[in-house]
Amino acid sequence: MPGVVESYKAGVWLRLARHVSIIVLMATGTFTNVEAAEPVQPSRNAALQIADGGSATAPSKEAIECHVGTYKLRDDKIVDIAPIDDTRLRWRLSDGRTGEILRNASGAWQSTYGWTGRPDGVAVSFGPCDAATINFAGSNGHRMTFDVTETSFAGHNGVKLQGRLILPIGKSAVPIVVLTHGAERDSALRFYFLQRMFPASGIGAFVYDKRGTGLSSGTYTQDFDVLADDAVAAMRTARRLAGKRAARIGYQGGSQAGWIIPLAANRAPVDFAVISFGLAVSVLEEDLQQMEMELTDKGYSPSVIAQAQEISRAAGAVFASRFTSGFREFDRVRERYRAESWYKDVHGHFTWALLPHDEAALRAMAPEYNWGTPLRYDPMPALRAAQTPQLWILGGRDYEAPAKETSRRISTLIDQGKRFALAIYPQAEHGMTYFETAASGERLSTRYPEGYFAMMRDFIASGRLRSSYGDAKLKER
Repeated sequence: MPGVVESYKAGVWLRLARHVSIIVLMATGTFTNVEAAEPVQPSRNAALQIADGGSATAPSKEAIECHVGTYKLRDDKIVDIAPIDDTRLRWRLSDGRTGEILRNASGAWQSTYGWTGRPDGVAVSFGPCDAATINFAGSNGHRMTFDVTETSFAGHNGVKLQGRLILPIGKSAVPIVVLTHGAERDSALRFYFLQRMFPASGIGAFVYDKRGTGLSSGTYTQDFDVLADDAVAAMRTARRLAGKRAARIGYQGGSQAGWIIPLAANRAPVDFAVISFGLAVSVLEEDLQQMEMELTDKGYSPSVIAQAQEISRAAGAVFASRFTSGFREFDRVRERYRAESWYKDVHGHFTWALLPHDEAALRAMAPEYNWGTPLRYDPMPALRAAQTPQLWILGGRDYEAPAKETSRRISTLIDQGKRFALAIYPQAEHGMTYFETAASGERLSTRYPEGYFAMMRDFIASGRLRSSYGDAKLKER
């Protein structure tokens, strides 16, 4: 969910790992794990100096990650190479095309289409680690270099967070975007790809591991107030480190960041906020809206959906109580509808995970989901109070952050004079990707929408949008 957990079908809230807030990357170069509160001096980043033997056996993590980076090709196109895990990489083009690359039995790299696993015919090869070169689809390229500063800084209650500022090479002032987290537990410093793609297009980026993840200390939490304070601390650190090179500064983030960024922007002035596949409703409302969208797609009537949502509300009451109450009502509605033909299709964002369990089992689940998530948090007061220009980018086929009510609320705020912009990609799902549906019903993502990355770049750079970005439906003040 935008909201709660990134355990991707292993826990209560769902999100495929490929969409983790999606925007994960690693600035390749000379890595220094900074333990002191003071940053190291900016370094012109070069490739990790690790030899890649090119054997047909599974490559080591180091041999994989020495190829991570953003490359400028001979035809001036930019391709980013990001880690998926210790054996696989993902390429992304600025037009939204993407593929997974993995070594085959002969030791050659093979690319597959989007997240489908099907070969896509794109030829990819790398030079030795110290060469920092690539041949992508027949075009040679060399890894771009950036000014990189590793740092640590104090977040809420003094928790030490590890961060990195990545700036385009040069001395001129540039916009800087603070990459803000979703609910994932992965290291943003390692996985967030926008920390390179933005600098490759002239925009500085600040990325940090949120508390309880990666190289940062503290305990993992989904307390929006705490995470907003951490984001403000990250923004101030980025501005301080950039010095005279800092022009416009603001936030970008997906999913759960849609609740966090408006809070952070209201606490300390910034110039922009970009929110992708976020929500302007509460976590409990998210479950209701996901259930409505799923059951509508299965052809059920509004009356059936209303009955199913009774189950969602009862499940939400149990969850909101931290698994201490609400069990009698949850038992009652389950028993009432258990024999209905549609009961098997009840899902929602978290209801499905509670549905099979009795009171004892549900009570036992409490420690596992003790993340401080404010399930009843209403984001509208923060949005109504906002003075920061915001761009909201939503997917029309997003189950986990259904766009219908959120887009209505953002549109209303625009009509009321807020300096917001709204973009909807009608066929995009969570993570802002297009998808195809397998015979099993599983969605397989294929690519990002054309214009998605360019839209974020333009808004960050100037606060303005062009007339079109692929098939996005746009609304501005």
